[in-house]
Amino acid sequence: MPASKEISAEDSILSIELGPLKLKNPVLAASGTFGYGEEYADLVPLKRLGGFITKGLSLEPRLGNKPPRLAETPCGLLNAIGLENIGLQNFLKQKLPFLRKAPCAVLVNIFGSKVQEYVELASRLTDAGGISGLEINISCPNVEAGGVIFANEPRVVYRVVSKIRRATPLFLMVKLSPNVTDIQKIALAAAEAGADALSLINTVFGMAIDIQTRTPLLGNITGGLSGPAIKPIGVRMVWQVAKSVRIPIVGVGGIASAADALEYIIAGASAVQVGSAHFVDPGISIKIIEGIKTYLQEQQIPNLKALIGSLQV
Repeated sequence: MPASKEISAEDSILSIELGPLKLKNPVLAASGTFGYGEEYADLVPLKRLGGFITKGLSLEPRLGNKPPRLAETPCGLLNAIGLENIGLQNFLKQKLPFLRKAPCAVLVNIFGSKVQEYVELASRLTDAGGISGLEINISCPNVEAGGVIFANEPRVVYRVVSKIRRATPLFLMVKLSPNVTDIQKIALAAAEAGADALSLINTVFGMAIDIQTRTPLLGNITGGLSGPAIKPIGVRMVWQVAKSVRIPIVGVGGIASAADALEYIIAGASAVQVGSAHFVDPGISIKIIEGIKTYLQEQQIPNLKALIGSLQV
């Protein structure tokens, strides 16, 4: 299984294992903000990253929602891209050759509107080879269940994750939605179904209005809120879930500095994902990696593992 290819002795202080996946450091570029990696290859030394996660992939190409699809808010960014992507067949032909050569871990984010779509994506990506694992986006409507969001019901989460697990031996990380009443029950269902790790949180439902025209700022009316505004929600949910499951957690949501990443790690995350901060500073992930290492050295903490879940209450 490809991973963060080589871990030097110098950087072993930052190395981490997410179940079967070994990373040279705990910083991943989040899905939807890093394209397919090659878009950033001239701006960021990919070999310095723990890894990156491709934008969401479906079986068939998707055009996404009508514009406008982005709207800035105080301390955040609303998006209603609508999971636009090139579809599996085009991905295998156009994107996978580059990803196979990437000098860090590469996860492919997948989604579907039916359980079988997730299963087919997982199976065909496994057969294609050359990736480190999958991140499962379950924040999608299940058309077979009348449009109920997969992520909202523990039974549905267990069903879709267990079927994906049977379809692939690849590292499997399930991305959880914050738009639920009990995140711990959802996390337990995913873990019991065979997930190797959990990533949380996905974006928070939101909307914004232009008061001059009295119209929504997004063409889709509502969208997903990311950025610093959601970090306290993400940190709280990571802390809750870390008390409930034994598999690794990857924190995501509002991380724009090493201090932000460290909050997640102290709360119980083994690694983190950096998302919309890349739009402000494409090199932010490298700065966060360096900042985490400096913190460990200054605090005389021997390695990253010693910091995970070290919150004192």
